[in-house]
Order: sequence, then structure tokens, then C-alpha cells
Amino acid sequence: MTSWQAVRVIAGAFILISLALGVPGSPIFHSVYWLWFTAFVGANLLQSGFTRWCLMENIMRKLGLRAGL
Repeated sequence: MTSWQAVRVIAGAFILISLALGVPGSPIFHSVYWLWFTAFVGANLLQSGFTRWCLMENIMRKLGLRAGL
């Protein structure tokens, strides 16, 4: 797995988990404020698409994953 693949897997998991925790009526509802975390992850993905820089990808590379294309 490359660093960019890991970033997308982590971002997708964060979004799905935070949506499950933030949507009222879901079985594991915790707080509506989790939707702010969902927005943050989405904004980070949007910014990395324009700037080609992502902190999580840098972290994945430092953890030993090889760089993606």
C-alpha cells in the first residue's frame, strides 16, 4: 500500500465513523458536533487536491509507507 492509498482509506474511515457518531437516530449516536470533524476531513481533502500537500500523507511516509504516484 502506498502513502496516498493509506490517506484515502483513513479519510474514508474517519468520515464514515464521524457520520455514524454525529447523525441523530443512528444506533451509536453520540453528538451532532462530530459532523464538524466530518467537515474538517472533507476540507482537508479538498485543500490537498488543490495544493498537492497533505499532512497525513507525510505522516504515512515517515511511518514507512512508500510514496504513491
